[in-house]
Amino acid sequence: MPLTALPAWRALAAHFETIRDAQMRDWFAAEDAHAPTRAQRFTRTGGGLTLDFSKNRITDQSFALLLQLAREAGVEQKRDAMFAGEIVNPTEKRAALHTALRASDAHAPHAALIHQALEKMSAFAERVRGGHWRGYTGKPIRSIVNIGIGGSELGPKMVCEALHPFGTADLDVHFVSNIDGAEIQRALESIDLDTTLAIVVSKTFTTLETMSNARTLRDAFLQRGAPEAALNMHFVGVTANAQAAIQFGIAFEHLFEMWDWVGGRYSLWSAAGLAIMLKIGPTHFSALRAGAQQMDQHFLNAPLGNNLPVIIALLGIWYRNFFGAQSHLIAPYTSALRHLPAYLQQLEMESNGKSVDLDGQPVPYATAPVLWGAPGTNGQHAFFQMLHQGATLVPTDFIAALKPEHSLFDHHVKLLANCFAQSEALMRGQDADPAPHLRCPGNQPSNTLLLEALTPRALGALLALYEHKTFVQAAVWRINPFDQWGVELGKRLSIAIARALNSTQTLEDVHDSSTRMLIECATHWMKEKCRSAFQGLLDE
Repeated sequence: MPLTALPAWRALAAHFETIRDAQMRDWFAAEDAHAPTRAQRFTRTGGGLTLDFSKNRITDQSFALLLQLAREAGVEQKRDAMFAGEIVNPTEKRAALHTALRASDAHAPHAALIHQALEKMSAFAERVRGGHWRGYTGKPIRSIVNIGIGGSELGPKMVCEALHPFGTADLDVHFVSNIDGAEIQRALESIDLDTTLAIVVSKTFTTLETMSNARTLRDAFLQRGAPEAALNMHFVGVTANAQAAIQFGIAFEHLFEMWDWVGGRYSLWSAAGLAIMLKIGPTHFSALRAGAQQMDQHFLNAPLGNNLPVIIALLGIWYRNFFGAQSHLIAPYTSALRHLPAYLQQLEMESNGKSVDLDGQPVPYATAPVLWGAPGTNGQHAFFQMLHQGATLVPTDFIAALKPEHSLFDHHVKLLANCFAQSEALMRGQDADPAPHLRCPGNQPSNTLLLEALTPRALGALLALYEHKTFVQAAVWRINPFDQWGVELGKRLSIAIARALNSTQTLEDVHDSSTRMLIECATHWMKEKCRSAFQGLLDE
């Protein structure tokens, strides 16, 4: 039966018509003093987190129908299949076992293999952090350069920034992902090669951006006078293609394995998170994994009505498919999570930005919304004006830690006050003022997620929450959240165009007129304006 023909979907569509114009503030105002409040009815805890979803445009009936939709869509069965290691990525015929990376059960899928990999990572991290791993000049490592893109950069970078207070001050971690040469050049200007260790993270070890940056860093060592054999003391690799990494010049014993049953955007719990372990140490990395496992168990075992990932996923479907919301805002009220929106962009939009179902048929409904965000309170002085007085529905996730990671308690009180005030203002609005330009319509929905503190364990739970939210939405929408063929298309085209830019021959008529014009413009400029700088490139 098509999703839109399910009884719950049809009931939700009819129910939506009855409440589409209802005001949340009226529901709060009508609370019965002798009955549970909306906040009591629509607050849940799980995995060490607290979710208040009372400021959403739902009633008890809405919530019940959304849970019914999850059941009819087979969310529980699909969840169990993923945890069991069944093939849930049909286009690539793979399992998706990122949950196994943090499982403590010795009988979990690939448990022995994962334990062995973690042991190797821990031993390596202790050597580097303890000053025992030294560069070719005999100096201990003081800078880590993580070279990777997508899931090989976004997750580790976000976690290293978020957990900075738990890291060692003796190691600076730099992330290089962009093919823009300015990024690797800035890294080179800020490090001492004698005390630098590069982690090259690429499942295939052929990723254009990653390998270009890795070769540039390798060339910098050689140009400085490092013997080629000494590069083994400054480069390690994380890959599923050991042969390519060895050909690059990395010793086999300095390789850490990636597996095809873990997608890049779900991989920070694996060796792809080696930079995290180097920064915060094996003990805190274990706590990060333990927090994720706690959320895994909550997702696996909690009833749907108490299940945090299921709840936020269903609310997202409610707004995307019935209210027509085009985007979703992530507003972490801690600057330590400044990179969280970018990480979640890849997680959700690369996973669920699909327009065909598991059978290859076009889906007749919207899937992933545009996800965006910035830390509060900065956003309040940027885009919150549009939320308060614009004409666009934007559901928001507010994220706050009750305990600060600093000693400036007065600052933290003001930060939390801003967070709670914004969610209240978005819900309540302001209609009483007679001046039209002062009125705010309100009725903007939001969730508030509370962490006791931004610890490795709490962060692990938070990230697993969003992983499972993404999976639940894909399960309801009947799409595959574990492939990314659109990304592959862009990669193929960029390789072809790079060859055209490097060629002095007549451009073949294989591109559209716009692309041919851009290629010709760029090659003409490089030849005429920067001949000396680009001569070597053009002569290849």
